[in-house]
Amino acid sequence: MKEFERFLPSNVYDVDKVEEIKKLDRETLVSLLPELLVYTQDMNWPVAPGVLEILLTFPEEIVPHVQAVLSSEDDNWKWFLLHFLVIKLPVASKVQFKDYLLKVAENPTKMELAEELDEIAKEILATLSL
Repeated sequence: MKEFERFLPSNVYDVDKVEEIKKLDRETLVSLLPELLVYTQDMNWPVAPGVLEILLTFPEEIVPHVQAVLSSEDDNWKWFLLHFLVIKLPVASKVQFKDYLLKVAENPTKMELAEELDEIAKEILATLSL
C-alpha cells in the first residue's frame, strides 16, 4: 500500500487531493478503498463528502471494507456509514449487510441503542423488501 500513499489526502481538510483522486483509474481507486473509508469516520470532515462520492461508485468492492467496520467497536463510525453510505448503496450491495442489520435491529447493544443504530438498521432493512 506504500506506493499508493501519495494519492491519499494528507489530512481531513485536503479536499484538493480528493478531487485528484476522482481522476485516478479504477484499478488504483479500488486499491485505495480501505484507506479512503477511514475518511468517513466523521462526515463533518471537509474531505468526507468527496470521499463518500468516490466510495459510492464502488458498491460491490466497498462491501467487505464496510463489513470490517461494522464488526468493530466504533459505533459512531458505524452510524456515519449506515446513514451516509450503506443506505445509498444499491439493493444488491445492501443485502450483503442483512445479517448485521437484522442483529442490530432486533437485538441492539446498549451502545448501539445509544447511537440509534437500531433505527437506521430498520430503515435500511425496509429498503430491502424482505
